[in-house]
Amino acid sequence: MELKIVYEDNHLISVIKECGIPVMKDSSGDYDLQNMIKDHLKNKYKKPGNVFLGIVHRLDRPVGGVMLFAKTSKAASRLSDQIRKGEWKKKYLAVIEGFPLERSGTFEDHIIKDSENNKVAVTEMSVDGAKKATLNYKVILKNRKRAIVEIDLKTGRSHQIRVQFSSRGFPIVNDFKYNPLNLKKKGDIALWSHSIELIHPVTCKPLCLSADMPGNMAELFLN
Repeated sequence: MELKIVYEDNHLISVIKECGIPVMKDSSGDYDLQNMIKDHLKNKYKKPGNVFLGIVHRLDRPVGGVMLFAKTSKAASRLSDQIRKGEWKKKYLAVIEGFPLERSGTFEDHIIKDSENNKVAVTEMSVDGAKKATLNYKVILKNRKRAIVEIDLKTGRSHQIRVQFSSRGFPIVNDFKYNPLNLKKKGDIALWSHSIELIHPVTCKPLCLSADMPGNMAELFLN
């Protein structure tokens, strides 16, 4: 599989993750993005032995889009610190069933993860283990059945976007875990990591990384 590189320097590498590829090795044993990038770096720079690649954020396996990795431990540490402080701006695009009445707004919930079944649910704040989840959304396009929304993610919880939209009756198209309308389990989930804005951990200059939503995903809006 061809690695699609968005940005690369001595400290960072940004790539487009394809839908369905795990970010790191999992129980499936499938070729994962981390090892794909490591192999690229090893071949490009003729590096012997193990290659360092720091994972500082993740995408759900079904989800595609732009991601950023650290090529040094120093960069990884500084990027992780930025994320902890909420300094990254991450935007997603999604095709959803239906559309909210308000063209823009905020979803704020408390969610809890069932690790055994790898599924998340909206719950009450008082429930032990519940974590706050917040996002802003804006409707970009809509028709009678579906909408394309831009999502400004404020907290990076597992499955957050998927469960927050589904719980309000606007599940993401082709989300087989949270969309009851997708029973055939065919096609990529219509959720895409569109852009990441951050401060470069070494040069301290603003860095914006982006990847357009694939045409086949955008076309789901018309179906």
